[in-house]
Amino acid sequence: MQLTLNIPVLCAIPLAPLIGSMIAGFFGTRLGGNRIGQGACQFVTILGVTIAFVLSCNVLVQVMDGFYFNGTVYRWMELGELNLDIGFLIDPLTATMMCVVTFVSLMVHIYTIGYMRGEEGYNRFFSYISLFTFAMLMLVMSNNLLQLFFGWEAVGVVSYLLIGFYYERQSAVFANMKAFLVNRVGDFGFILGIGILLASTGSMQYDVIFSQNTALAAQTLPGTNWNLMTVTCICLFIGAMGKSAQFPLHVWLPDSMEGPTPISALIHAATMVTAGIFMVSRMSPLFELSDVALSFILVIGSITALFMGFLGIVQNDIKRVIAYSTLSQLGLMTVALGVSAYPVAIFHLMTHAFFKALLFLAAGSVILGMHHEQDMRKMGGLWKYMPITCLMMLLGNLALIGTPFFSGFYSKDSIIEAVAASHIPGSGFAYFAVMASVFVTALYSFRLYFWVFHGKARWGHVDSHAHDHHDHAEEGDDHAHHGLAPGEKPHESPAVITLPLILLAIPSVIIGFYTITPLLFGTYFGDSIFIDVARHPIMKELEDEFHGPVAMALHAFTSPVLLLVVLGVLSAAIAYLWAPKLPAKFAETFAPIKKLFDNKYYLDDLNQVVFAKGLIWIGGFLWHRGDQKVIDGFFVNGSAYTVGRFAGVIRHLQSGYLYHYAFAMIAGLAVLLAWVLYAYLPFVR
Repeated sequence: MQLTLNIPVLCAIPLAPLIGSMIAGFFGTRLGGNRIGQGACQFVTILGVTIAFVLSCNVLVQVMDGFYFNGTVYRWMELGELNLDIGFLIDPLTATMMCVVTFVSLMVHIYTIGYMRGEEGYNRFFSYISLFTFAMLMLVMSNNLLQLFFGWEAVGVVSYLLIGFYYERQSAVFANMKAFLVNRVGDFGFILGIGILLASTGSMQYDVIFSQNTALAAQTLPGTNWNLMTVTCICLFIGAMGKSAQFPLHVWLPDSMEGPTPISALIHAATMVTAGIFMVSRMSPLFELSDVALSFILVIGSITALFMGFLGIVQNDIKRVIAYSTLSQLGLMTVALGVSAYPVAIFHLMTHAFFKALLFLAAGSVILGMHHEQDMRKMGGLWKYMPITCLMMLLGNLALIGTPFFSGFYSKDSIIEAVAASHIPGSGFAYFAVMASVFVTALYSFRLYFWVFHGKARWGHVDSHAHDHHDHAEEGDDHAHHGLAPGEKPHESPAVITLPLILLAIPSVIIGFYTITPLLFGTYFGDSIFIDVARHPIMKELEDEFHGPVAMALHAFTSPVLLLVVLGVLSAAIAYLWAPKLPAKFAETFAPIKKLFDNKYYLDDLNQVVFAKGLIWIGGFLWHRGDQKVIDGFFVNGSAYTVGRFAGVIRHLQSGYLYHYAFAMIAGLAVLLAWVLYAYLPFVR
């Protein structure tokens, strides 16, 4: 299939999922009278995403052959000399993101057929996930900040709909509102950064902005002595902190597990949460101008990578363990951005998309096999009943912890080496954080694996099954009834669920081996990512030490990184297989730390007390003082009172007596006569 990179072909990529979403969302729901059934809805949406994936792969092939595209589709608005356009920038960075997004989305669409079968909102769900794919494609394909911001906000809106899919549950409503509001905090900084760039360059086109980077580097923010690029890049990154769930704007992501499992894979693997990583990489010509901004990014990423990993150790919900793993891995990608290793960040974004989608979908398969149970304390011994899911979860975890020759190893190890070679302020703390996170990741990953698939079976008991119905309201599982009844046994998921797992497992194992050389040490990214090699020679140093993927994997057997991985896996085996009473003793011994982790560093409480209640107080103050006193009391009621008082005075002039009116007429005539005499007879003056 050979199509040139022209506007009709490129438009078809995001529009195909959009059309499928519109058909399913209108004709397959009550909005359009339920004119088509579930089969038709799943067909049109999967067809749309399949078209997008096939065309994206074709685009990637042509980009690798040297064909790029940067053009305007149409002009949306003209404001004086400012042109606001909708257009596409197709280069290696964009093509990579397009393929990752559409492939993972396609797997999620297929998986949804089995997972959501029988759900009341089946057609609506397919419409949402296709719309989400459209929004993400518009984001990554944009050639200007306006379209980027459109996609940025669109994925936020659709994530609100997906997280709150079960809108009749209070916990889901709270979770989607939390995600929406926290992202607005980050987006405030993001739009400030866009505004500064627009004011400084007079354009929102990437190429125009990047062409002025030398002049921008010498400017200061008007009215201050702050470097313009430092302020701009920090503002842009605050937007990434919200979208890519970086500390302290990470609090929305674990609660987003309230949505159905397929959207956990879609949002947390390759789409919404990676938007911030993509944006910083796309804006690398600007971020390279400020070491202060890079240092800020590095420290935030380090905190997220380590401290969010700690929280994964104490989670009992299978999806929340993987959610905190996502936070930690996003922190690693951010660390790579902070040391100017942008290709490494995108490399880990790609490998992480495959194995994290695999882990989420495998967790969903477990949830189905356990009759919608998510509490790992009520699982165990599932490998006998779910061998395919068990193997897929094992492969995903091996990739996640960085096992040599697996995809995750090549990207994670490259991040660690980049941090070790960096001299950006904060790199010392970052190195400690990423090394510690290696052990923590192995611990919580295999804690999940051993607890769910091995050891003693803890399901099918009368007490736990009876308790399940109460747990549902608090944990927000996908269905109203869950947990195995006495006598029931787990079961393997159908092929429509296991097939996407197998297809995701393949790149999770091999894609790192085959792509590390061109992506990191070749000319693949070309000009789509800019690195100031003179000031930040990280990628050059990594290239000098790289001797091929095989040598890199073999060298790992002599490195402390693999030792930390092995210690983490052994610790999980000891605590959750061989000495199952040990975790309770640790929890008792380190009760204050356990309580700190259980309460998620009290950040949710802080947000609730300081920000939520603070906003309520501010709102109440503005209501009482501003609305009631000033607007209603002065402007509305005050004007009515003034008119009333004035009317009360002048109404006495309307007495109804004839002689009063005659007197008024004579007085008026006298005044008029006096004015005429004064105006036209000079001798009177």
